[in-house]
Amino acid sequence: MTTNTTSALSEEKVESLLLNESKRALLWERVTAAIEEHITRIDEVAVAPRIDVGEIGARLSAFDFNRPIEALEAVDFAVENLRSFQVHTPHPRYFGLFNPAPTVMGVAADALVAAFNPQLAAWSHSPFAAEIERHLIAAFAARFGYKAETADGTFCSGGAEANHTALLCALVEKFPQFAEKGLRGIDRQPVFYVSSQSHHSFTKAARFCGLGTNSIREIKTDARFRLNAEDLAIQIEIDRRNNFAPFFVVATAGTTNGGTIDDLSAVGEVAQRENLWFHADAAWGGAAIFVPELREFFRGIEHSDSITFDAHKWLSVPMGAGIFLTRHDRILGEACRVTTEYMPRDASDFGVADPFTHSMQWSRRFTGLKVFLSLAVAGWEGYESVIRRQTAMGDLLREELEKSDWEIVNQTPLPVVCFRDRNFPGANEEAYLKAVADEIVSSGEAWISATRLSPTSPVLRACITNYCTRETDVEHLVTILCNSREKLAPTF
Repeated sequence: MTTNTTSALSEEKVESLLLNESKRALLWERVTAAIEEHITRIDEVAVAPRIDVGEIGARLSAFDFNRPIEALEAVDFAVENLRSFQVHTPHPRYFGLFNPAPTVMGVAADALVAAFNPQLAAWSHSPFAAEIERHLIAAFAARFGYKAETADGTFCSGGAEANHTALLCALVEKFPQFAEKGLRGIDRQPVFYVSSQSHHSFTKAARFCGLGTNSIREIKTDARFRLNAEDLAIQIEIDRRNNFAPFFVVATAGTTNGGTIDDLSAVGEVAQRENLWFHADAAWGGAAIFVPELREFFRGIEHSDSITFDAHKWLSVPMGAGIFLTRHDRILGEACRVTTEYMPRDASDFGVADPFTHSMQWSRRFTGLKVFLSLAVAGWEGYESVIRRQTAMGDLLREELEKSDWEIVNQTPLPVVCFRDRNFPGANEEAYLKAVADEIVSSGEAWISATRLSPTSPVLRACITNYCTRETDVEHLVTILCNSREKLAPTF
């Protein structure tokens, strides 16, 4: 094979990755059209299409990647199957977990990030991107009440990584030998405290940090499903007497199940008295702090040692955009700093830290741009208005449910509504409520879930997650709930 032939073949392979200008133009047009149609016609599709694993597998089996196809054909395949085989969380009648419709600026930002592909391991490789994220960390820290001179943080893949980071920082802070010697440097078994309503990412974090799940103390909740600060103090005393080493406590500012906001001040007082790292998991509910009349429910969060906040939840940017905040400006460096011969060392010349020395990740996507552009265009005032509106929608849902003889079980200012059939007389309430949820989901008209707030409290759960949800969507949900009740209740 001649050099010219080899060069021609190489150019052909490069073209298959880059595409020529005319093909790129057609590709961008097709992708943009698909996105626009998805945004403008989302309420015309079923919220939850049927699930058929066999059919998905059959469609994918055509791809052995030995026979390349045209770019437009590949994109059309992806679009068709994304439409057909996923719960459409951007739908205004998706009343599920914290998966909102993404902001348009967030979608645009992710496209720009994919094209420019900044590398956020070394500060010098993309100083603008790194500084945007530092600017955002400072802005969010201030909103949560941290002092500017000591606040710090990092973007994460999501709340689970942020919670893991919090646990790691607490270990490094409370046990100075941990960073070098690990658990062998600690003479007593460390233990930490969560409520029975806390996020289960802490179970994973306990395993990842080498603590094991036996290190977790699950504290019972009160009648409002909040962590009981008195029981927390009692358990800490018991653990100290039994030669354990308490070091970390989590309060949740908006639980996944019921939207409960723990008494942050009370938990914080116990943590301070007992010298525990106090972490506030505000992954979803924390955005409510931007609304003046809701801020009072988060009193005490400013005294936490660290905070988890997910911008991909109530700030509605595309997945995933977790944020870890702390009021200790040195702790991330102590927990994450490493030295290498092969990484650039320019950051120290500018008095900044390389992101890879400041977080659990190394090579990392530019997460902050979708938050920056969304916030730049909407402003704090825009988000305040959206969050206030969604909270009002939650109140409307409660009112409509109560009018229709559904009983509200949880108490929260946030738009998470847990409810049951007030008149259901049977013993199989959990199965009945699950059947109601399943029928609504399978109808494609809405998405809700069945859960338990406690072992003896099965409920239906609906959450206002979408900034496009209207009053008519809420009213329609109540209508189909009542229709489902009328159909199913006599069968149990």
